[in-house]
Amino acid sequence: MKASLKWLRSYVDIKLTPQELAGKLTMAGLEVKGIQITGSSWDNIVVGEVIATNPHPNADRLKLATVNLGNQQITVVCGAPNISAGQKVVFAHTEARLIDGHTGKPALLKPATIRGVLSEGMVCSEKELGISDNHEAILVLSPEAPVGIPLSEYLGDAIFDLDITPNRPDCLCMVGIAREIAALTGETLHLPEIDYEESAESINSFISIDIADPKLCYRYCASLVTGVKPEPSPDWLQQRLTGYGMRPISNIVDITNYVMLEYGQPLHGFDYHKIKGRKIIVRSAGSGETIPTLDGVVRTLARDNLVIADEEKAIAIAGIMGGLDTEVTDATTAILLESASFNRTTIRRGASQLNLQSEASIRFDKGLSSDLTLAALKRATQLLINLAGGKAAKGIIDEYPGRTEQKAIVLSAKEVKRLSGMEVSTDEMLTALQSLGFECQQDNLTPQISVLPPYWRSDIKYTADVVEEVIRVIGYDKIPITQLSTLLPAQILMPELSFKQKLQHILAGCGFQEILTYSLVSQEKLQKLSPGQELKLNPLKVANPMSKEQEYLRTSLRANILSTLSSNQRHEETGIRLFEAGKIFLPQGKELPLEKEMLCAVLNGARQELSWHENGKALDFFDAKGVAESLLSKLGLTATFEASDDEGLFPGKSAAILIDSDRIGTVGELHPSVAQAFELDGITSLIEVDVAELMKKAGTANKYQPIPRFPGITRDIALVVDKQVTYQQVADIVQKIALVKKVTLFDLYTGVQVPEGKKSFALRVIYQSPDRTLTDREIDKLHQKIVSRLHQELGATLRG
Repeated sequence: MKASLKWLRSYVDIKLTPQELAGKLTMAGLEVKGIQITGSSWDNIVVGEVIATNPHPNADRLKLATVNLGNQQITVVCGAPNISAGQKVVFAHTEARLIDGHTGKPALLKPATIRGVLSEGMVCSEKELGISDNHEAILVLSPEAPVGIPLSEYLGDAIFDLDITPNRPDCLCMVGIAREIAALTGETLHLPEIDYEESAESINSFISIDIADPKLCYRYCASLVTGVKPEPSPDWLQQRLTGYGMRPISNIVDITNYVMLEYGQPLHGFDYHKIKGRKIIVRSAGSGETIPTLDGVVRTLARDNLVIADEEKAIAIAGIMGGLDTEVTDATTAILLESASFNRTTIRRGASQLNLQSEASIRFDKGLSSDLTLAALKRATQLLINLAGGKAAKGIIDEYPGRTEQKAIVLSAKEVKRLSGMEVSTDEMLTALQSLGFECQQDNLTPQISVLPPYWRSDIKYTADVVEEVIRVIGYDKIPITQLSTLLPAQILMPELSFKQKLQHILAGCGFQEILTYSLVSQEKLQKLSPGQELKLNPLKVANPMSKEQEYLRTSLRANILSTLSSNQRHEETGIRLFEAGKIFLPQGKELPLEKEMLCAVLNGARQELSWHENGKALDFFDAKGVAESLLSKLGLTATFEASDDEGLFPGKSAAILIDSDRIGTVGELHPSVAQAFELDGITSLIEVDVAELMKKAGTANKYQPIPRFPGITRDIALVVDKQVTYQQVADIVQKIALVKKVTLFDLYTGVQVPEGKKSFALRVIYQSPDRTLTDREIDKLHQKIVSRLHQELGATLRG
């Protein structure tokens, strides 16, 4: 919300500087994000009146302009084509700081002799004042501009950019902010007096109102002004609209926008003679009903859109935008003014469906008070009569089916103390609340106050709300600093959250970067995980998706993390390591989906950064397997790996991760068809872990063991086995032998020295006893036992 300091001063006497005022508003809960001050550098620049223009004696394109400044007249050289006698203009004396029209840089104005004529001063364009880039013509002011007044007083202003919270729709207007300023500074609020003459003929003889659904329209007020004359708005009104960022159109349209900014209540003006049947109907749109809106677009409406209609068709989308068929034009002579209160959910949904946010819909969305409609309508009617020369029909139509009685709230100093810790007297409470417009009635028998919130404060419902208002006005900085009466309870973390954080820290330590993606995905993205096949799991579709890309609950983390990898691969030359921990949603028929916490990590690109002593090898399956082993090792777990048939991974380069024969995850290289679907280059390896299952295993793992006191002994062994025998089968047999501490594969060989259909494993075995130093004789027996066991179970033989 933007608020003009000059405009605010028409309601309340503000003695603070813009910076001081911004501080007070921010401390009271109305955050001022920024202040834009215009005119602060306009020294020696005043409003003048051109009383004569004469040809330059030595130049055809230049003129000599005589300008009246109130206390003196000065003749200067001017080359603007639009200058003429009678204009109110901006005049800069020498030593004024302006923007050079040619270079665009600040410059100090000096006396200059132009084609033999001395010119001490100049008539300014908008660019020279820093208002815009227009340098072709001088700035012509309103005829109402007072001669001799400093330009900073006439056009200068401070525009506050306020961040209004959703619960304060009353502050989406100048009067609302002025009320706050008056309460915070102790000044008196001066609102414009609303009074106008009415004609003898009743408005009911001109128009009737029918609210078809009172649940969607709580109140509808209307006035009729005839004999209006559309023309440009007066200068003061245009300045206030442009200061907010609105473009002036005509006096009639500008008045409705002005009152919306002044009171916060959106209004709309219909050309009365274009309303068919002299009847306004507030109803839901018909299926497929269309309406041409003021922006020239023909829009197709849904059944839950609310419209304003006459007896033939919709003439406005309620609370969002007016219709083109009843638009105010230069030929308009009678205006039906609308001021209504609509269901906020209906307006919000309609604006979203039609992709048509407006200043009006933003305000209705926040929940405006129904009692605001009448005051704003009377103000707009008054301005129409004063500025457009109209006459008001007698009375106002006020259909109010949603009327509710407002209940008083009981407040006491004890309750203020309980909620805020402040000692506040009854008189202080009364002063604070009455300054905000609350009606207060003191109970003489008890120390309580009966408080009735003002009609514009739709957010005040409970005692705590009233207490907050008292503290806001007194000042949050006045709340005393006190020690807590007791110690804060110890923080108890959820085991699942703590475990998940531990996994995140381990992977971050392995060089991975965490990503966070939406739980909603498109079916197209999920389909990329199974190119050319039907999805095995039918994901749950969202009833009201925000976009096509977020229609379904994800059944896997893979789709989002691979899409993120694809996006980052275009910008990275070295390896990329990403992971995400989050929920997936597995369908269960008519039941709610099963939510599982999963961890997914991907690796792609070079193993090392580009360097003269590195060969640029790519990350592969074994890097991913190493990361999985490292992750489990940090949790005190040891896993085994078995070949898997995961359809999204490369056959022969994927494995199931097993702990105690229970599958807890998968590791492998991405299938080429999946990599192609996600437009990934090079080898992409993936790790996927079920966090809940892993947590169960980690809970039973041995966390600590003593450091061995006795040395280990290393022996190597070379075996010849069938090609289909895996290293895991060999390792499982070896590790079952007593006193075997560790077994490692350090060489794999197939070639001329190995028979057809065979391969050679070279193993390093470490033997270690916890209570003694092993002898060579003991090691020889154990070694022979390993060879014998491998031969019996796998047909392995020693390689010669």
